[in-house]
Amino acid sequence: MATPAQITDDERTLVKYHVILPLVLTAFERDAAIMRETLKTPEPYVESIELAMNIVTHDITEIKRLFRSRGIKVYELTRDPDAVHAKFQCRGYHGQMSLRWAFIAPEAAILMRKYLGLDISQYDNVVIPESLRIKR
Repeated sequence: MATPAQITDDERTLVKYHVILPLVLTAFERDAAIMRETLKTPEPYVESIELAMNIVTHDITEIKRLFRSRGIKVYELTRDPDAVHAKFQCRGYHGQMSLRWAFIAPEAAILMRKYLGLDISQYDNVVIPESLRIKR
């Protein structure tokens, strides 16, 4: 009987974005609500955020599609004051990943800039899977 191949770096990246993108979406929702309540003319800002949220939602859907096609399932997500922990299965191989909040916050800020259409080329080591890159 063959042993299942362990998870690849690309698949680990998908798991990482599976954890981070919902947090980005939540941050956008929170920021849009704050803008609606505090700005005199929030519409242009909120519309920009809503467009970004639509793209994030599309990317989350794409990750779920890629999970199905690659046999990946995240079966447990837990949060503590230091990190978000994910347990996952990929083609029979069980793995886990811990993303520290100190990593998530700047990574999410870069992704928010990306989804708002801002230039993120100044940031090193931003690894965005090809399937999730915005085509313009």
